[in-house]
Amino acid sequence: MNDFDWAAMADMLELEGETHSPYVRQAFEEFGQLNPRRVLDIGSGPGVAACRLAALFPQAEVTAVDGSPELLARAEERADRLAVRLRTRVAEFPEGLADLGPADLVWSGQVVHHVGDQQGALNRLAGLLEPGGVLAIVEGGLPPRWLPRDLGFGRPGLHARLDVAMSERFDRMRTELPGSVAVVEDWPAMLRAAGLTDARSRTFLVDHPAPLADGPRRFARQSLERQRTVLADLLDAEDLATLDRLLDPADPAGVDRRPDLFLLTAKTVHYGSRPERDGD
Repeated sequence: MNDFDWAAMADMLELEGETHSPYVRQAFEEFGQLNPRRVLDIGSGPGVAACRLAALFPQAEVTAVDGSPELLARAEERADRLAVRLRTRVAEFPEGLADLGPADLVWSGQVVHHVGDQQGALNRLAGLLEPGGVLAIVEGGLPPRWLPRDLGFGRPGLHARLDVAMSERFDRMRTELPGSVAVVEDWPAMLRAAGLTDARSRTFLVDHPAPLADGPRRFARQSLERQRTVLADLLDAEDLATLDRLLDPADPAGVDRRPDLFLLTAKTVHYGSRPERDGD
């Protein structure tokens, strides 16, 4: 898919999945009376959502699909720990999808934007569906907020500047992807272009109020550490110094110790269905 070292990010990816689990629960409620026989989680990572799908549909064959064997090993360990039935399959996205076979439900969380041709990737995902099957992809939403506008040090409005820098970095990443194709990111329209019907979007809130519990607090640290690393060339010296202070474990105003740390974000899920066959 690209040259990200996903296996090296396993701890952060699993913690992210656990921290964001409120939106996943809400998103799965949209499946209503769906009774799938086969479920695929494409780009499953360490299997947080896949294990939840396995718990939700215990009668189904649920398969976590990812290009990283290391992350799939984490998914298997998680499934064993939670006592759910989960299969795993190593496959690159989107090249390896053709060998997966059809499914009644396909879930893919924040994966499509890592492919140069996003419409082409959606076409392949839609092609996995049985008639009447449902595709749900997670793309977009609102960036996270962890901190008050005025931290008590540095320039107020750090989050807004991080958003601008992350957007610039994302645009650069998209441009540099092999076969990158510019497209209006109207996801329901893209799902319809992939041959799906009943295309719609729903946005779900993730709200962990202050004071943060240990898990979300560790995720806050890991997220800000990653931003400090990947945005170093896009932020000015004052904002980098602010991040350094936030990440200082000995500083009472740092993210490990400050009582006003929270998490507020939103994730958007786009749904589409493959039409039933004539006469069904």
